Amino acid sequence: MPPSRPLPRCPAAFFSYETPKAVVVRSRGVGVLHRALQLLILAYFIGWVFLHEKAYQVRDTAIESSVVTKVKGVGRYAGRVLDTADYVTPPQGTSVFVVVTKQILTENQAQGLCPEGDPRYRCTADHHCQGMGTTTGSGVLTGRCVPFNRTLHTCEIQGWCPAEVDTVDVPVMLEAENFTLLIKNSVRFPLFGFEKANLPPPGELGRCRFHPQHQPLCPILRLGDVARMAGQDFPTLAATGGVLGIKIGWVCDLDRGGERCLPRYSFTRLDGLPPATAAGYNFRHARYYRWQDGTERRTLTKAFGIRFDVLVYGNAGKFSIVPTLINAVAAFTSIGVGTVLCDIILLNCLRGAKHYKARKFEEVPEVTMPPASLTAGPPPRDPSRDSGTSSLGL
Repeated sequence: MPPSRPLPRCPAAFFSYETPKAVVVRSRGVGVLHRALQLLILAYFIGWVFLHEKAYQVRDTAIESSVVTKVKGVGRYAGRVLDTADYVTPPQGTSVFVVVTKQILTENQAQGLCPEGDPRYRCTADHHCQGMGTTTGSGVLTGRCVPFNRTLHTCEIQGWCPAEVDTVDVPVMLEAENFTLLIKNSVRFPLFGFEKANLPPPGELGRCRFHPQHQPLCPILRLGDVARMAGQDFPTLAATGGVLGIKIGWVCDLDRGGERCLPRYSFTRLDGLPPATAAGYNFRHARYYRWQDGTERRTLTKAFGIRFDVLVYGNAGKFSIVPTLINAVAAFTSIGVGTVLCDIILLNCLRGAKHYKARKFEEVPEVTMPPASLTAGPPPRDPSRDSGTSSLGL
């Protein structure tokens, strides 16, 4: 019976198995460093990635939120008693609203010609008013210098007259410090179909007042406390106006139960602090009416107030097998970083680095074969050029 012919190289290589050769180094220092690095990497993934960052959860950051606000309180201003319909704008109870604390009124304005009230437009002759442009804050310049009072002349304008004078000193409604604000906030995380509101049980709503330590979940806040927790002085803020942010954070771990998904309140000032350019907050609005002679007139109001912006943010997390497996594989893969670092130290920094490098790496020169050997069969294997991989025949 003729001897069996050996299999070609490619099929033989396909039906073989190779395993890497390991070199064991008896070094206490490198061994301790290797285990310490492995423990450090493992502690990082367990403590920070899994426990702190909750990498085993899938998170929903597309929070859907609804905010309704209601201010209550009565104050006195310029001999009048004001309620919420007088000092809160807009009246719809949205997440952005203004509590007016100071007003400068210019009453009975009608269309016509009158002197400009801004001190920047003082003049002594007509030619002073002809090089100032065409418009002012109150109207269109006519180019004439007219008397403002017995001692002062200003440029004449065409517009709503008399012109506004906003440099007068007016009182501030300091009673607003004791007004209360009710915030109704409901959120939904669509990925999990989870909904939650910030309102306590009905019996507790009327009796609570927000306090960061004693009643941190009460949605009724005193305006003076909001300014104080934002680091502001309420009388100063009421005089110049400003913008305060009320931030409601919903960061929920749904693995612990929906009842433990609770809001957290924080406060900050959003506009620039004095002496920044254009610090404070004010706006103008007008009330129009028909005079007895049939002409249209209005009352212009320059209002200073505190604007409140209710900002809602948050995310929710829940266990999922996919991120758990991904991060677990990443953790076990990262443990190999310790081996790479120890190899760098072993092969480059220690005293016997050349000896370790000779045992770990084996240099094999390039094999050149004469043309006649292509038909003479495979050459005998040289043991000195063995790469360390052995084929075991069964």
